[in-house]
Amino acid sequence: MRRSSFVILLGGLVLLSILGEPVEAVGQDQRGAQQQWDGANADPCFDAPSYVIYRAPSAVEADGRLDEIVWAAAPWTSDFVEMSGQGPSSPQFGTRAKMVWNDEALYVAARLEEPHVWATLTERDARIYLDNAFEVFIDPNGDTHHYYELEVNALGTLWDLMLVKPYRDGGPLLSAWDIRGLEVGVRVDGTLNDPTDTDEGWIVELALPWSVLAEAAPEARPPHAGEQWRLNFSRSHWSLAVVEDEYRKDPDTPADWSVWSPQGEIDIHKPECWGFVQFAETSVGDGTVAFVEDPNEQIKWALRTLYYRQRDFFEERGEYADDLDDLDAGDIAVEGGTVEPLLRTTQSTYEITSPGVNGATVHIRHDGKVWTTAE
Repeated sequence: MRRSSFVILLGGLVLLSILGEPVEAVGQDQRGAQQQWDGANADPCFDAPSYVIYRAPSAVEADGRLDEIVWAAAPWTSDFVEMSGQGPSSPQFGTRAKMVWNDEALYVAARLEEPHVWATLTERDARIYLDNAFEVFIDPNGDTHHYYELEVNALGTLWDLMLVKPYRDGGPLLSAWDIRGLEVGVRVDGTLNDPTDTDEGWIVELALPWSVLAEAAPEARPPHAGEQWRLNFSRSHWSLAVVEDEYRKDPDTPADWSVWSPQGEIDIHKPECWGFVQFAETSVGDGTVAFVEDPNEQIKWALRTLYYRQRDFFEERGEYADDLDDLDAGDIAVEGGTVEPLLRTTQSTYEITSPGVNGATVHIRHDGKVWTTAE
């Protein structure tokens, strides 16, 4: 098999051509029916994975090779799972990622198993997920607002954007927003867009500069050691057919969506379900650092459950509940503690607060934003 490698600075991407009818099936989707999720069931979403990001001793070249010592020492994430976390089957092909950081950038690498590496989009800021794609989602302060999305296909074509809010809360997306100075390397283990052979897969390597990622971060700065961000990875994989010796996407089969942190349903834009990453001062390979759980995250999730119930209440009655009894708040609890929610409403908005841990107060409001304040 031939191996192709390239590095892209701020690449590009785009509109998918109309595909013909499938003739010879390749890599059929095996996920089955999409599983919807009841917001009151916390298990698939609240039990999010965590990952400690160790320091890289120097800059990492984004060339898609992953043969540097720093990458050999960095741990892999757990294997990606079907997006809802409760689907009938595992993803068709394995995907894992790893991360390191330094004073300049956050570095991300991913390995995607794929026997038929395929990509078509070449125009930047097209909908890259319409190809087989790798996606990164970053919420620096964990409030579910002002988060970043980056998508890349096996051609190295990019879509980078910012979401002011999740789509469910009104968006909008800012597609004109760019990660200036972004470096992307893609390496194909096999041959791109060649159905006559079987490939191993493809590798993505990213260098995301703090000069841009700090924009929505606490105090508009890069992270300090010990701080935690919310982050998730997603992969779109489409069924292909071979028509006249070329790959064609099957227009009648939905994509196979897999993620690092399951979402409870087929919707990646639920930042409260993303994983946690913790930045460590320790250099990669020089030892291990324990991930420290923030007990206020349990309070946040308790209030998030009330937020889901308020959404249901509003859909049924056209107004928000102004009494916690109407939201069955009495059955909301956290492990090893209590929740004491206080609800304040107006004609069109609400905010729920609760005492947190270590003198904090936890807040959530009608548009889903969640945050803590200190006494």
